[in-house]
Amino acid sequence: MIYSNLKIKHFILLFCLILLTPSAFAQQNFGKIKGTITTSDGELAVGVNIILKSTKYGTISNEDGAFEFNRVKPNTYTLQVSLAGYETLEQAVNVTVNETTTLSLQLNVSNKQLKEVIVTANRGKAFPKQSVYVSKMPLKNIENPQVYNIVSSELIKEQAITNYEDALKNVPGIQKLWESTGRGGDGGSYYSLRGFEVQANIVNGLPGLTNGSLDPSNVERIEVIKGPSGTLFGSSLVSYGGLINTVTKKPYSGFGGEVSYLAGSFGLNRVTADINTPLDDADNVAFRINAAYQTENSFQDAGFRNSIFVAPSLSYKVNDKLSFLINTEFMAEEKTTPSMLFLGRDAPLQFANLDELNYDTDLSFYSNDLSMKNPRFSLQGQMTYKMSDQWTSQTVLSRSSSKSRGYYSYIYDNEDGNGDFGFWITKEQSQTIATDIQQNFIGDFKIGQMRNRLVVGLDYFDRNVMYGGSGYGKLYNVTAQGEVRQLSPDATYYLTQTSVDQLLANEPASNFNPQDATYSAYASDVINITPQFLAMASLRVDYFDTEGDINSDDDDYTQTALSPKFGLVYQPIQDKLSVFANYMNGFRNIAPSINYDPDGNVIGSQTFEPEHANQLEFGVKADLFSDKLTGTLSYYDINVANLVTSNPMYSSQGGEARSKGFEFDLNASPIKGLSIIAGYSYNDSKITKGDDGNVWLEEGKRPFWSGPKNLVNLWATYKFDEGTLENFGLGFGGNYASENAILDSSVTGKFVLPEYTVINGSVFYNSNKFRVSFNINNITNKDYFNGGWSTLNPQKPRNFVASFAYKF
Repeated sequence: MIYSNLKIKHFILLFCLILLTPSAFAQQNFGKIKGTITTSDGELAVGVNIILKSTKYGTISNEDGAFEFNRVKPNTYTLQVSLAGYETLEQAVNVTVNETTTLSLQLNVSNKQLKEVIVTANRGKAFPKQSVYVSKMPLKNIENPQVYNIVSSELIKEQAITNYEDALKNVPGIQKLWESTGRGGDGGSYYSLRGFEVQANIVNGLPGLTNGSLDPSNVERIEVIKGPSGTLFGSSLVSYGGLINTVTKKPYSGFGGEVSYLAGSFGLNRVTADINTPLDDADNVAFRINAAYQTENSFQDAGFRNSIFVAPSLSYKVNDKLSFLINTEFMAEEKTTPSMLFLGRDAPLQFANLDELNYDTDLSFYSNDLSMKNPRFSLQGQMTYKMSDQWTSQTVLSRSSSKSRGYYSYIYDNEDGNGDFGFWITKEQSQTIATDIQQNFIGDFKIGQMRNRLVVGLDYFDRNVMYGGSGYGKLYNVTAQGEVRQLSPDATYYLTQTSVDQLLANEPASNFNPQDATYSAYASDVINITPQFLAMASLRVDYFDTEGDINSDDDDYTQTALSPKFGLVYQPIQDKLSVFANYMNGFRNIAPSINYDPDGNVIGSQTFEPEHANQLEFGVKADLFSDKLTGTLSYYDINVANLVTSNPMYSSQGGEARSKGFEFDLNASPIKGLSIIAGYSYNDSKITKGDDGNVWLEEGKRPFWSGPKNLVNLWATYKFDEGTLENFGLGFGGNYASENAILDSSVTGKFVLPEYTVINGSVFYNSNKFRVSFNINNITNKDYFNGGWSTLNPQKPRNFVASFAYKF
């Protein structure tokens, strides 16, 4: 284990101090302040900052526009209310002993700022009205011709989510293929999005690479941005199906926070803390820290994951024009390789289906003695300068380091007719270092009567991956029922560090160090041709420069690519209903390859043009009944050209693929207290031009990383707001996935993971100060799998999580 008893004691002591801090202020004979806030158009104002000036106390209005201060000392105070786009409101309030002072406040639109207002959620969970990351400028969702979905921090708490992967189950069209392995370079979790593989490696619109798991404690919201987004985000970190952007928590005005403890099945223990405080009397400097400590065992006979996560952030408002923001994250994680079986890709399958495989999912085929450590650090700095009423300069810097230290294994089909798998293992010593610098100029101005919102930017991205450690060694063969078959009676090996180190001592060490840099320039303009009719035009030029392995000059190359984007939006009912269409482009740089003749002799090096994906999409967006119903319905068609087809001897370019489908998402609050999130997606992916017998790119086949064709997600909660059950509530929902062909080739045959439906539920009590909940996941104890690239990844059986949170 990486955690000494001393470190754990220090962390527990820190948590106890945090927990006891609010209690230190407790006194008798207090008063109370409560109230509601609306905007000038009568809408409930959600996410408003409210502070008591000359104190360290602050709060944020909830989904009903309501706020409350408890245990306030009797005195006369000035209440300050602020929300972006509205004039700051100050209200004198007198607090008396054992009395509640009730206020009804209304915000007026500021003439000095844009009228778009960020409302973080409708009743805590629906779409925000705008995102500053999706289009790199403030743009309402209903004005944006691109489709994106949001998972809010409130929803993460409501579902008692303790890992990042589960949060994405609330997004239509995305499916986990396999969970984080911790291996070097790409050890984060893999997902399928619109038929293409993707990883969650963007944070606040910047690179956030990791070899390990992501912790949800510092997540304000997750934005799943659909479609090939090369124009604004480049080629290195996004897929043709879209990208996953994690928006972290930022400091805010006033003092407040939350501490929580979660316990559950399989030895789950999780402690979190979220504390925000001003550092000066003028409230120009604010500090926030999020921290989490978690231990959990596998649901199988062996396996574990332990982590410590700390994320400090600091904001500094120098004046009305200049401000700074610094975000940092530190993660120390140790875990075992998740249980996965790899079916063979080069010969007819030994197992036609799950019944023939007879996989004993109670077994991990692993040992707690063989773990992987994934320490990670990231820093993001942002300087914002308002040059004028029309123009803002944004300079951002990102720096991250992610390491893999320990044992990684995979269990691969031997394809020999004996019905067993080879247990392969390596000892890694790798590190990924990434640097990104962006300079954006964001404008909001008029040319004639047409409003223009324009972003012009420069982007430099550098990535250096250092692979070290041992080569791979084959420990033994094992069946899907756990029978170990030693390779030789003279050399037997076991699942211990001593035995594995003895095996790997005979394997040559690896030393591979790829490095690449990307230099980009982009511009995007959104024009209001009329108040209801908008057009978007964007372009990126991307220069890619890689040394390949820096130990060799033979694989160096450069490429230049152009990536356009266009969109149209018409609002039959302004700010309520829109129809949209878009053309989007994504691209990928492909490294040169070595070609051989039939005798194995090198005949030359082959270079390639960048692969390109082009999407056409159209649909409808709605934001109706004062944000009580938001939804999107869209149809997309993505065509990828210049795919590289290859076999062991020769590579060529010219493959093509097509992915089309439609998606629907709905966020509704039809009556007070009831919230519904629902989504459905259908995806039809196919290789339209490829090689016969090429498992990776066989013409007419669905790619084996595309995931299920049909996905459904649903989550509904009802909270009682009066009577005996006031503040109590119920939650219910789940996920459906149709069958998933993880292998389909004329060479191997077809292997299908069955469809499944997983049902979850919760009971909770949620007041202004406390939240207590009990969540049950996989209520029916469904035995099911995720997978891709010929893998089977068994998922958790029935499990529960009990949580307690104190808010101050």
